[in-house]
Amino acid sequence: MEALKLLSFSSFNTPNTKTFHKPPNIFLPTSPFSSSYKTNPPKPCKLFTTLSETAQPYEPQLEAEAEAEVEEEKFEWFAEWYPVMPVCDLDKRKPHAKKVLGLDVVVWWDRNENAWRVFDDSCPHRLAPLSEGRIDQWGRLQCVYHGWCFNGSGDCKFIPQAPPDGPPVNTFKKACAAVYPSTVHHDIVWFWPNTDPQYKDIIMTKKPPYLPELDDPSYTKLMGNRDIPYGYEVLIENLMDPSHVPYAHYGIMQTRQPKEKKDREGGRPIELSVKQYDKNGFIGKQEWGSSKFIAPCIFYAYSDLDQGNGSAQPAGAKKQSEQRRMALIFICVPVSPGNSRLIWTFPRNFGVWIDKIVPRWMFHIGQNLILDSDLYLLHVEERKIMDFGSANWQKACFVPTKADAFVVGFRRWLNKYAGGQIDWRGKFDGTLPPTPPREQLLDRYWSHVVNCSSCNAAYKSLNALEVILQVISIVSIGIVAATKQNMMSAAVRTTVVSLAVVCFAASKWLAHFIYKIFHYHDYNHALR
Repeated sequence: MEALKLLSFSSFNTPNTKTFHKPPNIFLPTSPFSSSYKTNPPKPCKLFTTLSETAQPYEPQLEAEAEAEVEEEKFEWFAEWYPVMPVCDLDKRKPHAKKVLGLDVVVWWDRNENAWRVFDDSCPHRLAPLSEGRIDQWGRLQCVYHGWCFNGSGDCKFIPQAPPDGPPVNTFKKACAAVYPSTVHHDIVWFWPNTDPQYKDIIMTKKPPYLPELDDPSYTKLMGNRDIPYGYEVLIENLMDPSHVPYAHYGIMQTRQPKEKKDREGGRPIELSVKQYDKNGFIGKQEWGSSKFIAPCIFYAYSDLDQGNGSAQPAGAKKQSEQRRMALIFICVPVSPGNSRLIWTFPRNFGVWIDKIVPRWMFHIGQNLILDSDLYLLHVEERKIMDFGSANWQKACFVPTKADAFVVGFRRWLNKYAGGQIDWRGKFDGTLPPTPPREQLLDRYWSHVVNCSSCNAAYKSLNALEVILQVISIVSIGIVAATKQNMMSAAVRTTVVSLAVVCFAASKWLAHFIYKIFHYHDYNHALR
């Protein structure tokens, strides 16, 4: 039962610290960002040493500090692996259109090589989107505009319009599709955002970030994904911010309560600090464990769990393999200005049986509600920040407490190493898209359901059930109306009519449930 409580739908962003305790020995996987950590460990961050050692409000001056320090190696946005989608949410029967880092890509299953491929989403013929195509009977990606076909290496294998006795135009280099290096890592498809042939074997020299829990078969690791209508910067700093949880997610998530509550929600001071910091991200400390920002996409929080009564175990009391552990892993994908994609998973090595009997879409009900509860305010917040400019974030915001240390750390990393904003390679000027109506902004169907195999299957099944209930109701009334009174007893007639009423009411309730869970569920903070 304890495991069920931990995995309740309210546990999405920050764990209940009544259950999660700061362990005596924090589990630190080796090589958190790169192999250079062993030979050149980064210096402690002066900014957060000051922030954690003084009780006085402290407003960081990010630009001034960056200029005062020695110039260091810069972060290259297009020299990293980027996650596209979890494998569990990709259909091998068809190509999938995705946008990452402003690039339109198509993900498809090459059954001839048993591998997922990532191509530029444009046919070399007339630039029609390959994602609107199909996988033909020979396992090739076919553009349905004119029928050109490509194998997993991007080679054009067939041009229907080319005469068989003419020159082999399909072998020309310009007939090939642009192929991105890709790999499956931790059950997620990743790609390298450069089609230059020199990066064809980049996986041999640089791999996607390694997260030990996702590589351990003793952990359960259900995944989810959702397209978010605000940008990467706001998404990742929101996930780094535990102090917003009792307010923005009031009534949904449980948080540790202070002995003396100052308000309804029970907000309290939170001790956060950044310990290690360089162009590859930072390591942070919090009350119940540690966190890492692995640039550019991953925010990863982890802690040891005790074996029984919630108290921390003495060092060496249990073998590492016997300790109960859980991690919160958020993978934040930059899509375009004002848009991002979140992939999440919460691996744990206890209560594994729960995920085997509870459908994945049922977990997503609560997780989507949590995302919705602060979605609108973050969408608006991003527009207010952009009025000042992303690089001027510290001039627009006042962050005087230790609770904002991770957020300040991320913005400091962004300014110091990554140019203050995402490098879109000139595809965008930074202008945010207009704000749609609230119901469209919080829409779950197009942002999640169509991209989640579990929720999509549940949506179709529940819709079918709704239709069946309506049919039963109509047929039952029809039977009663068509049957002569003396051929059906009063008891049978009453039973059939009752069945019709119950089925009709159930279909109406189910229609409301489907709309609320899979389409739109508003969250009114004033009325909670």
